Amino acid sequence: MKTWFICKVKYQKQDEKGNVKKISDQYMVDAVSFTEAEARIYEKLGSVLPGEFYIANISKTNVTDIFHYKDSDIWHKCKMTYSLEVEGSGKERKVTNYILLTAPNAKTAYDRVYESLNNMLVEFRVPEVAESPIVEVFPYESEEEQMQEAPENWKPLSEVDANRQA
Repeated sequence: MKTWFICKVKYQKQDEKGNVKKISDQYMVDAVSFTEAEARIYEKLGSVLPGEFYIANISKTNVTDIFHYKDSDIWHKCKMTYSLEVEGSGKERKVTNYILLTAPNAKTAYDRVYESLNNMLVEFRVPEVAESPIVEVFPYESEEEQMQEAPENWKPLSEVDANRQA
């Protein structure tokens, strides 16, 4: 199971009029510890954010699943509940999970929860959908996965070396 951390990042940004504004954004990162979460945020944002920035806060989140749809960059946090029978006692236990997904609005987010979890074996409800302040989510990627995302015009080194020898 993945462990997700929310990192609150603060930096200064110049607007169109030349005024400097203080910005505070939240990013979510998959990491095994607070230290790794901090390191990954510095790695991901170091070349993206203008000027200096610092991490004001890092906290674990209660999000269990993340679904990214390409048609929107607006993240919604959705509460999902279902009941499970406790073995041997015959009693039911209520389970609550939180899901983060992208959608243009709350209605679409609600529909996408059901679409994304259509293979669940238990009936569930979605009692709450709220737009999240999270700007970007950085899931863990192995080195192999990072290499798969290379631009189309890049060639593997083996092909380049073969062309040099020919």
